[in-house]
Amino acid sequence: MSLGTSIEWTDATWNPVRGCTKISPGCKFCYAERFAERFRGVPGHPFEQGFDVRLVPEKIREPLRWKTPKRIFVNSMSDLFHESIPDSYIFQVAQVMREANWHIFQILTKRHDRMARLLSGLLSPFAAEAHIWWGVSVEDKKHGLPRLKRLQKTEIAVRFLSIEPLLEDLGEIDLKGISWVIVGGESGPGARPMQADWVRSVQNQCHRDCVPFFFKQWGGARKAAAGRVLDGRTFDNFPSPQPVHAVPHRGKASSLDPWVAFVPVEALANT
Repeated sequence: MSLGTSIEWTDATWNPVRGCTKISPGCKFCYAERFAERFRGVPGHPFEQGFDVRLVPEKIREPLRWKTPKRIFVNSMSDLFHESIPDSYIFQVAQVMREANWHIFQILTKRHDRMARLLSGLLSPFAAEAHIWWGVSVEDKKHGLPRLKRLQKTEIAVRFLSIEPLLEDLGEIDLKGISWVIVGGESGPGARPMQADWVRSVQNQCHRDCVPFFFKQWGGARKAAAGRVLDGRTFDNFPSPQPVHAVPHRGKASSLDPWVAFVPVEALANT
């Protein structure tokens, strides 16, 4: 887990999985892949295997050790619903999120079909948890808007959208049932430009439909210089605060702390 994250809409990141593979245009210049591949082959480095998908079970219990409530982005360096990740392992991650209920967990995926299937089945015990936010990436009409529609049909407490990188004008968006919208441009080498009118369109629709709007960045090759001001102001809106549950006393062990009942990694298989 990382305490010092540069991601503006979260407080910390937690990566019980590392690595991913590209599935849509939004993945073309993936920042996580670019970072991870810099360290491929470096002995002992967390990304010694580059951006290859792998489980990191020793990281699963980390949120239980954080006693100060935080917003935690789950798998900033992967996708929890990647096809290579066993259902049983995803269930273990969700168990920890439910147990560490003094935090807010932000899960973001491009694999909306698998997320929806699991939330209506194996993960259904976690779907009503208000401190677990389930989101999808929306980069364009063809790939992103179908994810939004599937998310809206999924029975969960909190739904959100990460419209980043925004690659085109999305037009009219159905925001029914959406609790939060993040918008951002692509950053880094080769970043595709984002037009101000595309952002304004989303912001205006969020304002109309009373959906909290967070503008993350303009992006570009020089992200810091471009900043995150839209029409003279910053937009840092979040959903209404969720109730903060009591943090377990240090002398009282929770059902998952200090030991989670792990299945050996080599024995994990999709259920």
